[in-house]
Amino acid sequence: MRGQTLFLSKPVVMGVLNVTPDSFSDGGKFNTITVAVERIEEMQEEGATIIDIGGESTRPGAPAVSAEEEIDRVLPVLEQALGNFPNLFFSVDTTKFEVARRALEAGAHIINDISGLQKEPRLAGLCADFNAGYILMHSQGNPQTMQDNPTYNDVIADITTFFNDQLAVAADHGLTENIILDPGFGFGKTLNHNLTIATHLEKFLSLGFPILTGASRKSMIGTVLGNRNVEGRLFGTVAFHYDNLLKGAKIIRVHDVRAAADSVSIYNALHS
Repeated sequence: MRGQTLFLSKPVVMGVLNVTPDSFSDGGKFNTITVAVERIEEMQEEGATIIDIGGESTRPGAPAVSAEEEIDRVLPVLEQALGNFPNLFFSVDTTKFEVARRALEAGAHIINDISGLQKEPRLAGLCADFNAGYILMHSQGNPQTMQDNPTYNDVIADITTFFNDQLAVAADHGLTENIILDPGFGFGKTLNHNLTIATHLEKFLSLGFPILTGASRKSMIGTVLGNRNVEGRLFGTVAFHYDNLLKGAKIIRVHDVRAAADSVSIYNALHS
């Protein structure tokens, strides 16, 4: 299935699986192999095409974990899931070379790098070697500091420059295809930055790669809805992502797969 990742004629859903104790929305719920695999089966039934497995929380203020700990969290789940669910694509959410290498050796199809090659440029060459997909996300700062005081001259122009620069880095390491771009909602952005990105999302299509967006249950949704808590952000998330689809997004990354998959089915029926 590697090398097929980006032949997306229609939008698809990526389901989030956090095998961590401290993720902002579902930390600790899926950090055993049995429960994690059960959740993957559930997300497949609900309509996910890709499962994104993460072993380190990237919520604002989250502490870093070692590569060894991340591997211990992710690899057993990934290995069992690859055997159990041959029709799914599996992505691993990591910024670490060794975690990515072990995941790709096990059979993962995609590496989801929230640092966009800022932390580990070698990820590009690694994905090229394995003919794997690579998600290049924009972020400003790191999870410990990114929301302290995010500042841009022009958020769309600045992110476009970042993508162009990092695509050049990827090319220098041999990766020129199988790339997905993610503007990184909530990663070093104020509410106004996030809304501006969403409003002008289609401008990133000119870079020539599929766009992924992930606003699922994020605080930006809660703020727009009058400081709604995490449990009350489902409908806002669906509405936000549907607007992303209208502006050209090909993958939406979500916690609530059935609702997202229903919205994608409606979109595909109306825009086929």
